[in-house]
Amino acid sequence: MPTEGITDDTQFSSQEEDSSSTGPPTREELLTRYPAKFTWNQLKTFVNSGDLGLLKRDRKLQKRYDDWVAGIVKQHGSMVNYLLNYRLQWGKTDALSLLTSSLNEEAFDEPTTNGHTSVVETPYFCVETPRQFISVIQNDWPYSVPPEVEHTLIWTKRPIYHPSLVADSVKPRIEQDGLWGFTGTLFPPPSPSTLPSCLPALAEWGITIDSLVRWAPGTEEEDVLVRRAGKEVDRYVKMRWREGEWETAWFVNPPRLQSVPGLAHIHVFARRLKQLA
Repeated sequence: MPTEGITDDTQFSSQEEDSSSTGPPTREELLTRYPAKFTWNQLKTFVNSGDLGLLKRDRKLQKRYDDWVAGIVKQHGSMVNYLLNYRLQWGKTDALSLLTSSLNEEAFDEPTTNGHTSVVETPYFCVETPRQFISVIQNDWPYSVPPEVEHTLIWTKRPIYHPSLVADSVKPRIEQDGLWGFTGTLFPPPSPSTLPSCLPALAEWGITIDSLVRWAPGTEEEDVLVRRAGKEVDRYVKMRWREGEWETAWFVNPPRLQSVPGLAHIHVFARRLKQLA
């Protein structure tokens, strides 16, 4: 649903526009009208490249999204109002998306004592953050991911980037590049050095190796500090998408690209390991 990382100034001809449909797409529409442009390995390569702007929607779906946003803004006043007052059902299971998840949401219900849920105050987003401060939804407007991959958004009222987690020495790097990680696999993610072999998949967006925006490779110490900044997100992803059952690639856009300032969210691409066979 968020637009960060999605930029496309190409003008569509009348033949290209999908004027017959409005609103978020169904699963069938994604399969038939907007088939995936990227493989799972390409997605992981883009996430690990250092430039999260490589992650794209189908261009025709992006046009449909832009038209939908114009209507939402007219109806609700802004996308922020739409998200806060309607779409994000804090603490509840997502029942609004046309796209469903195969995860059992009941497994994440918080324990209660005498009918009351205990609230633990946390200064930043983590596994211990009460569910009432979190809204986990399927991305109504997913990126161009393979059909077996779920694109989930984790919205939270608690900050993800927090001084207790982000060291000053790597703050500029994180502010430019964001955070990302991988779970559920015994193998390391694709090396950024393999990116050139994946760039043909981005040809229609005009992406070249020279157009990338990413921080220069850091020292081992800096890399450790960056991983530390994302450790709470990694813990949460591993809790929700259990290793041995799921493989994920997750990322948090840098603050400068977040579509709703002050309301952080995490993207998770997830697919069941049984589908890797």
